[in-house]
Formats: sequence, C-alpha cells, structure tokens
Amino acid sequence: RKSKLSFAVSPSPQVSTAVVEPYNSVLSTHALLEHTDCTFCLDNEALYDICFRTLKLANPSYGDLNHLIASAITGTTCSLRFPGQLNCDLRKLAVNMVPFPRLHFFLVGFAPLTARSSQDYRVLSVPELTQQAFDAKNMMCAADPRHGRYLTCAMMYRGKMSSKEVDDQMLQIHNKNSSYF
Repeated sequence: RKSKLSFAVSPSPQVSTAVVEPYNSVLSTHALLEHTDCTFCLDNEALYDICFRTLKLANPSYGDLNHLIASAITGTTCSLRFPGQLNCDLRKLAVNMVPFPRLHFFLVGFAPLTARSSQDYRVLSVPELTQQAFDAKNMMCAADPRHGRYLTCAMMYRGKMSSKEVDDQMLQIHNKNSSYF
C-alpha cells in the first residue's frame, strides 16, 4: 500500500485574494482526513511572516512563498530521491508518526532560514539547525508549538554531520523540553 502524502496550504485572512478561500479550506479538510495518510500543514500567514521577519523581504511575491513551500516538500521527500543508510520511505514515517489514523496532520519547521544578506555569516551546526527548526518563527503553520504538546517528532537532517552529534542534540532537546513531549 502506498502512502498518500499531502501538503495543505491554508489561506490567511490578511493576505486572502478571494472571499471563498476559507470555505474551500474547510471543505477540503474532510477529504484530507479520509484520503491521506500524512498531511503537512502550511499556511500563508506563517509563510508571509517568515518572508517578512526572517528573510527580510519587504514585498514577498508568490514566487517567494512557493520557494518556501518547495523547500519544505523537497526536505521531506529527499529520503526518497537520495540513497543513504539512514533514509526511510514515507510509509515508515507515517507508521512512526501517526498514533491514530485521524491524527495525521503535521506542523513543518524548517531550517536554515536566513536572509540573503546574512547567508555568508550563518552557522550551520547541528545545534543551530535544531534550534531553528524548533523555533516558532520557523514554523510554516501559524500555530505556536509551545502552547501544546508534541505527540511525536521527526527531524530530517541533510548534509555531512555526525549521527552521534544528531542523537546527542535530540536527547538534549527532549530533556530540555520534556514538558512539551
């Protein structure tokens, strides 16, 4: 059985271009509940906030928003395209992340997100990437995870790094934020 994956982009009242956007979003939720195994939730408000606050774009275009969405999609699905001993398929991700069939809606945190003007100065260490990915400013859905609990969490790293360093960082995050898990 193949896993059905969905990236759902919800509208924002601040940047809505059509009156029916919220209605379409609500009506599509039932289809997402019934017909997908994993739904990654994104919304325009959070994407615009990332463009304004983190990327320092004065007037973000649809291309900028689409680039953020494409980065989230390629980051999530990269294990399907590149060989590696730690890569897994999306079915394994769904089995490990979905405790009950109807609870398959995920928040997406992404790192690194850096303004083009400061890309030369950013640090790409495992602790920095992990801190950025869990930061509410880097969540691509306008929901602050500090106001709830994590049922489960998956971090996907790409590039050359030590798996021991990643394991140590995940243990540190879990211990530091144990009240959220």
